[in-house]
Amino acid sequence: MEREQAIQINDQLVIAHEAMKKARIAIAELGKQERLELDGPLYDLLLELEWQVMLPLYEQFRDLMKLELHEELPPPTSELKWSDVRLPRGATEAALDDVIMSALTSRWQKVAMIIGVAMADCEKLKLPIAPEMIGARLRFLSHADRIEGVGDLRRWGHSEVRLKDEPISALRRG
Repeated sequence: MEREQAIQINDQLVIAHEAMKKARIAIAELGKQERLELDGPLYDLLLELEWQVMLPLYEQFRDLMKLELHEELPPPTSELKWSDVRLPRGATEAALDDVIMSALTSRWQKVAMIIGVAMADCEKLKLPIAPEMIGARLRFLSHADRIEGVGDLRRWGHSEVRLKDEPISALRRG
């Protein structure tokens, strides 16, 4: 690819990237259901654009990469899947879930923050749990629809979780 072609392609990719970021901001203002339906796929598409299209271009033409994009592409903090976790002796899923659920609130919080709070609670309870295990469990709980998560939960500083919203009818009974 010639440099001029790379510049033209890059210009269009940057426009698409900025448009997707603006769309995510607009989606954040929608109701819960619409937000959950639209933000995840758009975020995945944005990551694909960055990792599969833009980064290969920038590997060839490094000077075209905007600094802000470089800062927006954190590597996953942990790739550990819950199915690969082997809890240490004395630790149970139920105990870990209790710790995680007590750290969560109804407002969005960074995954990194929840992991930090949960780690402190695990230490108090003398549960030998690694942060990666908590991260994997958060992803599992989100995929199982037991908690809400936005963003790529493997990227702890760039994703958020919270307790699921309870239906109003459930709040009236309680």
